[in-house]
Amino acid sequence: MTKPAIPEVDLLIIGGGINGAGIARDAVGRGLSVMLVEQDDLASYTSSSSTKLIHGGLRYLEYYEFRLVREALIERERLLNMAPHIIWPLRFVLPQSQSPRPAWMVRLGLFLYDNIGGRKELPGTDTIDLSSDLKGSGLKDGGKAFVYSDCWVEDSRLVALNAMDAAARGADIRTRTKLIAGRADGDEWIATIEDKDGTHEVRAKMLINAAGPWVDEMLRTLGRAKNDRGVRLVKGSHIIVPKLYDGDHAFMLQNPDRRIVFAIPYEHDYTLVGTTDEPWQAAPGKAEISESETEYLLDTANRYFETQVGKGDVKWSYAGIRPLYDDHAANASAVTRDYVLDLEKGEPGRPPMLSIFGGKITTFRKLAEHAMQEISGIFPKMGRAWTAGITLPGGEIARGDFEGFVDTLSVRYPQLPAALLRRYARAYGARTHVLIGGAATLDELGRDFGGGLYQAEVDYLVEHEWARSAEDILWRRTKMGLHVPAGTAEAVEAYLATR
Repeated sequence: MTKPAIPEVDLLIIGGGINGAGIARDAVGRGLSVMLVEQDDLASYTSSSSTKLIHGGLRYLEYYEFRLVREALIERERLLNMAPHIIWPLRFVLPQSQSPRPAWMVRLGLFLYDNIGGRKELPGTDTIDLSSDLKGSGLKDGGKAFVYSDCWVEDSRLVALNAMDAAARGADIRTRTKLIAGRADGDEWIATIEDKDGTHEVRAKMLINAAGPWVDEMLRTLGRAKNDRGVRLVKGSHIIVPKLYDGDHAFMLQNPDRRIVFAIPYEHDYTLVGTTDEPWQAAPGKAEISESETEYLLDTANRYFETQVGKGDVKWSYAGIRPLYDDHAANASAVTRDYVLDLEKGEPGRPPMLSIFGGKITTFRKLAEHAMQEISGIFPKMGRAWTAGITLPGGEIARGDFEGFVDTLSVRYPQLPAALLRRYARAYGARTHVLIGGAATLDELGRDFGGGLYQAEVDYLVEHEWARSAEDILWRRTKMGLHVPAGTAEAVEAYLATR
């Protein structure tokens, strides 16, 4: 019996976070053959644990990260136009009543923020009096505040959409699949991967190490560890509490220790408060918020808002490990959010490999472009840069008019609740029609698992977005975990077991 041939690809990408998915999409669109392996679900770790902002990083100006901020600000509006369903503008109120920074310094920073990134669509900075402006409602103190623009993003959905687009263009996306070994075979790699069916081999001309917190561990696994470059792990945690104020604006809260905490409207009924910056000394893995982090975030909220909250008010919390490039900064908050690409061009017996250190969600597309530039000498026939301005799945909304798109859904599906259609539109955009299919009524969407999670949505996420567990569905593809009744997760797991 003939032994089956080993699959062969140009690029084997390790890691299904935003950088891995973004590189897979860019590379396959240039004509390269691509396989991506992710040991768990897409965006299982860092990429689903962010503050969920597409932003330049106003506070990074304090650390003179001008190039990074400018690049991120340019990407901000570009990404908004690429995915107007999962990314939308957000105004941030920056109170000065408790600011450790003088108002002139903050205003100067905001002037740079407004002007160094080629802003075209988002409004610039305003100055308001919180004592008389409605945006001051719910705050303890009035006084001067600045109001500036950034954007919100459904972070884990951004990863899924990049993976979907990559797959539609021919990439082989494999979740729950781990790279466990790799060896040279001439000028190529023979990689051993493991999934639920056992171990398999893949031949690749090049490896892309986008393993995030595991990037160093992967280098050691492949015998490529270095001492001069590495990753610094920093934990960031967030809490979700009942809504602290009315309005669709966010707050940037300045603490006496000069650290920044955001308060952001979340899932209609809640406020997201975060983030923290704590060194992570343990091995990479699932992180949980600590008691001291919870107290820090609660203290921050209680310092600013009239509505006081305690530990019993925390409805949910999440924590992630940020794999930052180790620039040897003493303060975890000051560690650079910039990215570094480490290319080993390859030689006989030592095939090429590119490792990704650091990065942030906002700059994922540009990082992927830079990665393609780095490897262009290895693949001289690959196509040109193409991702700028090309919409992600579901982003095909005329003129980016989200409200107009919601109106068209209401006309097309008059018997479905408006709130459900709006939620679908926010999550799936133009692909809402694929999810709903031929259904015209709630009954035709199938079983209601609770809180408005219908069988049609579960089936869609399994068939199109690699969802395999209740956690994938309730907390990464959606945030329905905050809204469904007790027992829903178990019901979803039992249903998935029958598929």
